[in-house]
Amino acid sequence: MSQGYLTTHVLDTARGLPAEGLEIELFRLENGARVPLARMRTNDDGRTDAPILPKGDFAAGEYELVFHAGAYLDAIGTPPESPRFLDVVPIRFGISDASAHYHVPLLLSPFGYSTYRGS
Repeated sequence: MSQGYLTTHVLDTARGLPAEGLEIELFRLENGARVPLARMRTNDDGRTDAPILPKGDFAAGEYELVFHAGAYLDAIGTPPESPRFLDVVPIRFGISDASAHYHVPLLLSPFGYSTYRGS
């Protein structure tokens, strides 16, 4: 059986561009605790240079991706608010098939976001 992996793609829908330089953290949820697994930034295409959770570390379970949207919006010069409407965007999801590719994209603007299970 093949081993799965986890990827993301962040698009800045307000600018119509990939969200470059956005920090992402990945946690595994175990017995009510958040166990840190990875921390990386998006590249110029809004993707990470490597899978967030590569084949060797991929397992069924519950996870949380944390997108640091506020810091990204500050870095690109989006007019500040105090506090920002969106700052840290957590997405909790489950992996049930350890042999599949899970793709969790984020469509982001200063005042909203959406996600889905992509391919």
